[in-house]
Amino acid sequence: MMANEKGLIVSFGEMLIDFVPTVSGVSLAEAPAFLKAPGGAPANVAIAVARLGGNSSFVGKLGDDEFGHMLAGILKENGVSGQGILFDQNARTALAFVTLRADGEREFMFYRNPSADMLLKPEELNLELIRSAKVFHYGSISLIVEPCRSAHLKAMEVAKDAGALLSYDPNLRLPLWPSPEEAREQIMSIWEKAEVIKVSDVELEFLTGNPNIDDESAMTLWHPNLKLLLVTLGEKGCRYYTKNFRGCVEAFHVTAVDTTGAGDSFVGALLAKIVDDQSVLDDEQRLREVLKFANACGAITTTQKGAIPALPTESEVLALIKEA
Repeated sequence: MMANEKGLIVSFGEMLIDFVPTVSGVSLAEAPAFLKAPGGAPANVAIAVARLGGNSSFVGKLGDDEFGHMLAGILKENGVSGQGILFDQNARTALAFVTLRADGEREFMFYRNPSADMLLKPEELNLELIRSAKVFHYGSISLIVEPCRSAHLKAMEVAKDAGALLSYDPNLRLPLWPSPEEAREQIMSIWEKAEVIKVSDVELEFLTGNPNIDDESAMTLWHPNLKLLLVTLGEKGCRYYTKNFRGCVEAFHVTAVDTTGAGDSFVGALLAKIVDDQSVLDDEQRLREVLKFANACGAITTTQKGAIPALPTESEVLALIKEA
């Protein structure tokens, strides 16, 4: 199938610029200089899908500024349809300053008061595009403030009514929420709608309040509409839960430089592999193969600084799987 004949995966939410220190393991104040790295989890997922040969589109709002137009250009260069992109003349594109700790993990400082992504209104949505999605993917940052929150809820409802599979990666960024309690409440407010949910081990602990990362804790997040719950465990791989089976898939061992975008790469790979054949979700053997592929995508993404440049192609993923 040509990419444009494949089922459409629409990613909804924020796209921004991460400013990443040129040196790892220093605080923002100590950083001698910063590199600009395009990011935003939903946009990363859209590009991850396209890089694997899938059909993807991004829905969100950017500032009508140089950075906003640069980001729209990056989506297009990477084969993501720009039909859902809007520009706001009164607000800037969001920025985030990211500290890379010595172990490759990150801390964030955001500039969004308010940024263009937060100002997307329900009446501005490209409903035709959203209705054509086979998979509709989103995070929780778009739930933080109005009017974006209403736009998010509307888009989700329209996609669902049109028969799309709803995919949710909460992608917790605590500094953006008024309080941890508000974050938990809002993230959970749309929990029951999604059919595929991916959380990290850190998010599992945050949402359940349980420090134990185990099956019992994960299953407290299960709901009747869910087809697949995934818990990503970094270098320990991932755990999967469906109505009929559960298990874990090991990670690939690589030298991690920057973990940014690894989860988005994992999600993009999963969605690209299931969009045209959701029966994979009912077949444990095939699902394990897909998750192995997704783990390999996530692993490759950590071997280079910045999310988007590090997102792999199908051939790079197959090469890593073959070596392992």
